[in-house]
Amino acid sequence: MIYSKQHLDESVEITKAIDPENIERIVDLLVDVKSVGGRLFVLGIGGSAANAGHAVNDFRKLAGIEAYAPTDNVAELTARTNDEGWQTVFSGWLKVSNLNSKDCLFILSVGGGNKEKNVSPNLIEAIDFAKEVGARVTGIVGRDGGYTAQNAEVCLIVPTVNPITVTPHSESFQTVVWHLLVSHPKLKSNPTKW
Repeated sequence: MIYSKQHLDESVEITKAIDPENIERIVDLLVDVKSVGGRLFVLGIGGSAANAGHAVNDFRKLAGIEAYAPTDNVAELTARTNDEGWQTVFSGWLKVSNLNSKDCLFILSVGGGNKEKNVSPNLIEAIDFAKEVGARVTGIVGRDGGYTAQNAEVCLIVPTVNPITVTPHSESFQTVVWHLLVSHPKLKSNPTKW
């Protein structure tokens, strides 16, 4: 089998394995956040950081939800990393933003964080801070979902169909699912131009 067909076949298999009811639970959570005037803070690292910036645009423009991605502010991100360290880069940003119980963290990650292995400690710190102030937590993650899946109110885990392609499929399906969310009739406030 040629690789292109294999990759696309894996994508079809993932699509069939995702539970639409779980996505509907994320929709309902975001409807609740929007209804109380809460803000959405989208956190991601690496490719997921790029996805976070794109998702923020769509949640703001199409769903009418006030949304931010700390990684879009490179100056603050690098200053905090340099001065305070990588572990608190997101939680420090969220503290200044006065994260509160009306708000929601939306985690985009391949692994979701792992406390024992010190993987994505910045996501873990942010989730812990969100829980401390009563903010809601959701996300789209891969593998077993890690710390995000263990601590989110509702979390979509992109099914693993091939361990070699976990990262590309996880990051690809982040985009598929958030585009579904901002297109959902319960959330969409504004039409797309095209």
